[in-house]
Amino acid sequence: MSTELARRIADHVEEIADFPKPGLRFRDITPILQDAELFGDVVDAFAEEFKDREIDLICGIEARGFLFSAALAYRLQMGMIPIRWPGKLPPETQRTVFELEYGFDALEVHRAAFAGGKSVLLVDDLLATGATMRACVDLVRQAGGKVIAGAVVVEIPTLEGREKLKDMEIHALASL
Repeated sequence: MSTELARRIADHVEEIADFPKPGLRFRDITPILQDAELFGDVVDAFAEEFKDREIDLICGIEARGFLFSAALAYRLQMGMIPIRWPGKLPPETQRTVFELEYGFDALEVHRAAFAGGKSVLLVDDLLATGATMRACVDLVRQAGGKVIAGAVVVEIPTLEGREKLKDMEIHALASL
């Protein structure tokens, strides 16, 4: 990870108190998206890291992971599969239910997305507790895919998300 890129990313993440619930602190990556050069540098850093890996598909995690995964898939010239909240995809989905720090949620993916055991890179904006990424790993595996690694723009190490993901590689561009 480039220390200069990590610093620029950290400088562009805004913290919002008591969102989405009282006591939580939301990390907003919108300023990264507003800075065309920085957004491009983030996508380029991911592309450089994973360009020589045996990956068939990029999976973007709802919702902010879509922003980085679509650009990365284009850059690496491969397809992108969205992992979505329930009810957002047509029928024939695979679903997983998981626990977050503020309740339960579920994610879905097209059931046939990973036919033939496709190799997948999971992409999200942030790794906090690891619950969402863990659910996505389990979901991809249940649907027949192989998770090669996870890529996040920002990791919050104090929330120990990597603890839930010890069975896989995580690549974070910055830590807060």
